[in-house]
Amino acid sequence: MIALPAGVRILLASKPVDFRKGAHSLAALAAAELGTDPFSGVVLVFRSKRSDRVKILTWDDSGLVLIWKQLEANTFRWPPIVDGTLRLTAVEFAALFSGIDWRRVQATREIPKPSVPA
Repeated sequence: MIALPAGVRILLASKPVDFRKGAHSLAALAAAELGTDPFSGVVLVFRSKRSDRVKILTWDDSGLVLIWKQLEANTFRWPPIVDGTLRLTAVEFAALFSGIDWRRVQATREIPKPSVPA
């Protein structure tokens, strides 16, 4: 699992990309086609045509970080292919990265406070 800083923006590029691209090519793609600054700390998630692979690109203040994952027995659950990006929450990202259907996961909005019996 990947630990993300609190409040980080996570953008999913819904259109598949050429998985031969490296970190700098994906950063250029994010800037040119997605209108996103890849050096701003945003987490960019790219999908493959085969749906079983994902590349994650982010800037960590010292350089570009590229993470590549391929599922062995399954495929990632992706939204319909359209131009542009989709913003994910940290919980949705964690589910997607784990191979779980991220569309069925919701973050808890408020933590219930236990009541103290009198």
